[in-house]
Amino acid sequence: MDKDATVASAEASNSGPEYDHWLELVQRNFLNLGRISLFTTDTKDLWQLYLDCFHPEQKQAHNCSACRRFVQQFGGLVTIDDRGRPASVFWDIESAPSECKPGVAAMRNHVLNATVTGVFLSSRETWGIPVTGLWTHLAVTPHADMVYRGKSLTPGQAMAEKREDYKNVIRALQEFTPATIAQALSLLNSDALYRSEKVIGPAKWLAELHNACTKADRANVVWRAVATAPAGFCHPRSSMTGTLLEDIASGMEFESVSRRFADKMHPLRYQRPQAAPSAGTIAQAEKLVEQLGIAKSFERRFARLDEIQTIWMSATEPKRTGGFFGHLIPKDRKTSDKMKVPPQVITWEKFARTVLEGAKSIDLMVPEKGSFTALVTAEHVDAPPILQWDSPECRNPFSWYMYVNGSSAKQWGLDALSWCRVPAVALKPSMWFGEHKHQGIGALFILDGAKDNSNNSACLFPETLKSELRPVRSVIEAYSKKAQLGGKNEASACGLLMGKESGVHVRVTNASGVQIEYKLDRWD
Repeated sequence: MDKDATVASAEASNSGPEYDHWLELVQRNFLNLGRISLFTTDTKDLWQLYLDCFHPEQKQAHNCSACRRFVQQFGGLVTIDDRGRPASVFWDIESAPSECKPGVAAMRNHVLNATVTGVFLSSRETWGIPVTGLWTHLAVTPHADMVYRGKSLTPGQAMAEKREDYKNVIRALQEFTPATIAQALSLLNSDALYRSEKVIGPAKWLAELHNACTKADRANVVWRAVATAPAGFCHPRSSMTGTLLEDIASGMEFESVSRRFADKMHPLRYQRPQAAPSAGTIAQAEKLVEQLGIAKSFERRFARLDEIQTIWMSATEPKRTGGFFGHLIPKDRKTSDKMKVPPQVITWEKFARTVLEGAKSIDLMVPEKGSFTALVTAEHVDAPPILQWDSPECRNPFSWYMYVNGSSAKQWGLDALSWCRVPAVALKPSMWFGEHKHQGIGALFILDGAKDNSNNSACLFPETLKSELRPVRSVIEAYSKKAQLGGKNEASACGLLMGKESGVHVRVTNASGVQIEYKLDRWD
């Protein structure tokens, strides 16, 4: 028997109807918390308070190592609400047996008067030991979402990282005033800064946290924010958010702030290593890839139209007549005598809302140079997720690439200044299942026959990869430059990307045969 003291009878037990019911309520109340963050506290001597819950003659039966370990490891856990108020996870007075209520109340008060010390994480499927022989003990089975699943860090390492995150955020709140953050948000929201979408999220998060801290327990509010913050948000002082705030706080003129921000946000510099990886970083990357089991995830290929998520598909495919010239698309003679209407200037938002759904076919005027883009995906269907928007629960291994200063139509096998059929329209993969706003917005007009003839890398970019891979991004960058995308001959998901900074010129034919040209000059 898992018991510190001996008992007179082998049939002895600490079990009883009221006590067993209490254990059931502890489990039920715990599950009713749902998917919520838990926090450690600096509680001490909680075990003695637990024993004091029972009558003297019953203490010996409950003085067991299994329950003691549970109380010591989990008894001090709390939740924190949006006002920073803690609540004990396990010591609920109402559900306790009548004789134990005073003791449970003392435990609860002891926990609530303690100081929060960190975010709690555990990879255990069961917390505690439910039964040993005839003896039942304090134990709970957490919801699957509350079990820590990280592979690159142990629960202890991840908890230590959260403690560092807390220190970083506290320092940032002390250094940057609400007024400075508000000024930064105004610039970012006005699109006055290059690629501002990458920084809006962290800046807004910091502003909201500043505001919340003025209305509640500062320390607990920060702990709650740290527990649920997206990757990268808890390092404001060492991020682009911090450099922007520092420039504003220094009194720098807008032109200087804008220029410095654009220089640092350049696609070839932002989160892109500028030097070859060291031997130590390569060794670290090897170990990390092995731990995460993601070696095959780095093998990428061009995507096909039939496997991507689209928001519009052409109603009819052009008829193929066979023969040597069967692949050519004949001119639509029906439209030669139709009224010529000047191109309508329109936003993407209005085009998508009022035109796209009723379009039977779309053609796009191919520019000489533009934001030509290719969708790519994992070579292996069972490759573990490495992209920020890909997860085991919702697989989306698709990504995209384009060239920083644009590329020529010729590079993609297209005839410039001519109409090209659009078989489908798709949003950027990061927008398919819940928009990752920091990745920017964009709509890809797939172009018939478009293929990149100059690609010579795997197109894996640090700013699109999961945060676990950030420490070895220089190795991934070096790998990507030397690797090749597969499936070039089967590529059929390439086209022209429209975003905030680039437009398109299209010709739409609706179900009635009416044809109108549109110039999409901005997103909304």
